[in-house]
Amino acid sequence: MCDEQSSGDLTRREFGGALGAAAAAALVPTGAWAATLTERAVSIRTPDGTADAHFIHPAKGSFPAVIVWPDIWGLRPAFKDMGRRLAAEGYAVLTVNQFYRDTVAPIRFKGDNLRSPEVWGMLRGFMDKLTPARVSADGRAFAAFLDAQKAVSRKRRMGVTGYCMGGPLVIRTAAALPGRVGAGATFHSIPLVTDQPDSPHHLMMKGFKAALHIATAQDDDALRPDEKKQLTVTMKAFGVKGDVEVYPAKHGWCPPGGPAHDPVQAERAWARMLALFKAELG
Repeated sequence: MCDEQSSGDLTRREFGGALGAAAAAALVPTGAWAATLTERAVSIRTPDGTADAHFIHPAKGSFPAVIVWPDIWGLRPAFKDMGRRLAAEGYAVLTVNQFYRDTVAPIRFKGDNLRSPEVWGMLRGFMDKLTPARVSADGRAFAAFLDAQKAVSRKRRMGVTGYCMGGPLVIRTAAALPGRVGAGATFHSIPLVTDQPDSPHHLMMKGFKAALHIATAQDDDALRPDEKKQLTVTMKAFGVKGDVEVYPAKHGWCPPGGPAHDPVQAERAWARMLALFKAELG
């Protein structure tokens, strides 16, 4: 579960750091794209209803699409800022509310302690609805939405990223769209190797075509020391391009504003993701 390794209670004020000016300032898009981005809130039909999402892209032209699966705290301003930064690099970015079956984004929490049993119970309930079949169906719906947009180049392959609980969703989306997704990046993911038949790593064993960067936190690696080897062996055995890297940072180090945010390692992860996308998405 996301951020379970962090000590202490997460208060609403601390979580607000991910929504505040400091986080926004750290992710203001730079370069030629910064002044020419177009963004909007969108609604996407899925087999289970209507998902809300944030869509942003350079104002002119068509670009590779990227689907972003947020962490357990959901679609929020920090992730919109991350989407803006990625769009500024020349991508059409869809950051989704993976919990649309239960709530619109941002999530409204009860009480001040966001790690209270009540809050964790609510979030676990949301997560339990994200079965492998539903995630695959959602991924196909999100990709279909993107491919219908003028800002998306259908001639160039699609990328997928995911944070914490979003890690397995990256693998499932790439497996559901093998002819469309060219690259996936996971950051401080929850387990990608389990003893269940539907373990995400099993999806790499047949017909998987996306290149991967699996970025693991050092405390997650300490809890699951064999996972990196199992992933590496599976990827090599079935010809999946990519790598598994343990970063010297704590679970949750990427999104700004959180208690585990590590600016230096977050920038390293960002650079690796951009290099992967540049190499694989055309």
